[in-house]
Amino acid sequence: MTGKPVALAAPTRRGGYRPASLKARHLRAHVLVVGWAALALVAAFAQQSLPLARWLAIHLFLLGAVTTALVIWSEHFATALLHAQPPDERWSTARLAAVNVAVAGLLTGVWADLPVLTGAACALLLAAVTAHLVVLVRMGRGALGGRLAPVVGYYRAATAALLGGAVLGWLLASGHAGPGSYAGLRLAHVHLTLLGWIGLPVLGTLFMLWPTVLGVRMSERTTNAVRRVLLPTGGGLLVAVVGLAAGWRWAAVAGVVGYGAGVAVSVELFARTLPGRKPVSAAAAWMLGAAVGWLCVGVVADAGILAARPLAEAQDPVGTLVPVLLVGMVAQVLIGALTYLLPVVLGTGPRERAALRAVLERGWPVRLIALNAGVALLALPGPFGTTGLALVALAAAAFLALTVTVMARGVRAADAGAASRRPVLLGTAAGAVLTVLAVLVANSGGTGGTSVAAGQGGGTGTGVTRTVEVTLTSMRVRPSRIEVDPGTSLRLEVTNDDAQRHDLKVDDGPATPLLSRGQSDTLDLGPVTGDREAWCTLPGHRAAGMTLDIVVKDGTGGHSTGHGDGHAALADSGTGLDLSADFTGDWAARDAQLAPAPGGSVHKVTLRAAHTDVEVAPGVKQQMWTFGGTAPGPTLRGKVGDVFEVTLVNDDEGMGHGIDFHAGSLAPDKPMRTIQSGESLVYRFRAERAGAWLYHCSTAPMLQHIGNGMYGAVVIDPPGLSEVDHEYVLVSSELYLGTPGSTAQVTKMREGTPDAWAFNGVAAQYGKQPLRVKAGERARFWVVAAGPGDGIAFHVVGTVFDTVYKEGAYLLKPDQPGGAQVLDLATAQGGFVETVFPEAGHYSFVDHDMRHAESGAHGVVEVSR
Repeated sequence: MTGKPVALAAPTRRGGYRPASLKARHLRAHVLVVGWAALALVAAFAQQSLPLARWLAIHLFLLGAVTTALVIWSEHFATALLHAQPPDERWSTARLAAVNVAVAGLLTGVWADLPVLTGAACALLLAAVTAHLVVLVRMGRGALGGRLAPVVGYYRAATAALLGGAVLGWLLASGHAGPGSYAGLRLAHVHLTLLGWIGLPVLGTLFMLWPTVLGVRMSERTTNAVRRVLLPTGGGLLVAVVGLAAGWRWAAVAGVVGYGAGVAVSVELFARTLPGRKPVSAAAAWMLGAAVGWLCVGVVADAGILAARPLAEAQDPVGTLVPVLLVGMVAQVLIGALTYLLPVVLGTGPRERAALRAVLERGWPVRLIALNAGVALLALPGPFGTTGLALVALAAAAFLALTVTVMARGVRAADAGAASRRPVLLGTAAGAVLTVLAVLVANSGGTGGTSVAAGQGGGTGTGVTRTVEVTLTSMRVRPSRIEVDPGTSLRLEVTNDDAQRHDLKVDDGPATPLLSRGQSDTLDLGPVTGDREAWCTLPGHRAAGMTLDIVVKDGTGGHSTGHGDGHAALADSGTGLDLSADFTGDWAARDAQLAPAPGGSVHKVTLRAAHTDVEVAPGVKQQMWTFGGTAPGPTLRGKVGDVFEVTLVNDDEGMGHGIDFHAGSLAPDKPMRTIQSGESLVYRFRAERAGAWLYHCSTAPMLQHIGNGMYGAVVIDPPGLSEVDHEYVLVSSELYLGTPGSTAQVTKMREGTPDAWAFNGVAAQYGKQPLRVKAGERARFWVVAAGPGDGIAFHVVGTVFDTVYKEGAYLLKPDQPGGAQVLDLATAQGGFVETVFPEAGHYSFVDHDMRHAESGAHGVVEVSR
């Protein structure tokens, strides 16, 4: 095959199209391409002031401009390469129109938060793309085929990737992805779209287009290379997407590496094809070559990021590659291909083609340098991105202007028959583009900035200003509910603590910019006189649960819920934790049941000190310093006179630990000494006194070691302890969030301002998974106050204690006439209480210091008949 232009019009057959009709059809389609691309530029420049503008710019370009171009050109090239009968022009036009209507509806639905429109548009897009795939498959049946017929396989695989990407996009936009799988599904969506729907047809087409643009003979190795490259690229993409969606990071890395291997084979072939003379279109050749270079850069960087970071933390770094691939590869391929192909399609002869190409190549070296310099700057942090965006926009706008000029000439040259059919698709183009433009303009007011003050209802305010710290994390807003008095001026200090970017938009009020991890912004709402809602504006995040309710109290002292004594229905603490939220995944509450004392008089135990990640509140994971992998550590039980032989092993790298058992009497010098990482000691003591005892790390500063989880309970039964139906052990403690040992966390510890209080180390866990007994059964609650600073006033709502044992002595027994309501323990004290539940129902147990109860120190005993 020589370097002459590829065949662009298939033989005319019944139901097909004439060359003139093909020209008019391509002209109408590229009106859409130019319109979508122009809107993408507008949205790109609006991303500093409009929520979702960056997302909209990317999807206007990829789903609008690029998808339209790929649909029209993949069908055209498939017809030429397979020597197949062209598809019916009316159905082709209908499919293209359906794709563009669906894209307009999808973008409008997501932007305006219209789930029904989003779902309907996604269904229409899937139907149109499926029809396109069916056409590509049916073309191969009975077709004559040619040397490059396997290229059509790239178009089919790419179309399948678009179907998968659209389904994942709907799951993300509708909130059905769920917080736990959102990161992986989003990365899978990005890879399917960029490397699948766009990357695969780019590679396939370049096997044919590259030598044609260069004006050289096609290499004899091309046919084999076409077949060989599809397997690693298509197969690698499939492995990567499955790995990302399933959370298998190394499978994803292997898939991307496989994809890169296929790209490397292609690049080697393209390099061998470089001519020693001037190409047919130098502008197209340089653009296409640069695009392949950015594809290689993107794939290598992608594999490196996925190998170096967990998936949840890879989203932002992979996100920085999106503009590189979007502009460097996708836009540059589109510009390069259209520079060569538009004159071929729209020109009626060699002279006219050369004239049109000359128009499109005006100033191409300057545009090439500006575009690629802009791509490089877009990948850099800080202010370079704005400069890069400006360079890219100037280069793109210049090409769009030249394209409009060329298409205007094509309109004047179009035949009368094609002109009579032109209004159908031009109307679709105008309708789709103007719909999205109207939404963009309609939403441009009142959404930017961080200082818009407004309360609903025009209240005068009370003069009171309240500042609330709001955290965006794990696809949730913490707290998820804020109650304020009418007229309170509300100020939200918003911090993103998640691996992916988020923002927060208040209904009819201010919005933060997109915040990366660790970034903060402040929203001033002014006097609030009516209920408000705030949410993350990124597609699917609101539906997934990233919302905040701002509720104005009714003036009667707040929203009272629960039982008549006001103990129940404890929820948000106001400290930034949403205790009413759900725990993640297969979380299970710590078993509070206390097993009977084991037989024998010597109990040998091994405790390993280590750092462990624990879900310490609903949706909140924290690194804890633990004994035995839990905070609190395992509960030990025995009888008076028993010997405990505890082997402490320090598995904690870089940190020393020790242990102190309050239940034993011995000189602390050796058994309580600090041991370093990899060392061990044996702590042997005899339990000579009954009681509920504390053990904890003995290494200074003990405030930090205990505050970060290194504590537990030892229960030594009093002689003659009666049997009961149920025994539970509850260790109360404070919860300090943040990096263990950090200045911020230690400051909270020293000031006694924990983020929550907890039983058995996890705030509100027994509110989610209650303890269970039957009516008439007797239960014994062993309680130890671990602190490190606060004691506890243990109370069970709806019951009276008939037995109280505190610090080794009975204060109350069942045969006495009195009763008790609280077991009051100072820090490090312990004891137990007993009660009988009179009837079925839900009995809350709390620390009766209500600051503690409302901030996590509460649970439920569920009593059945």
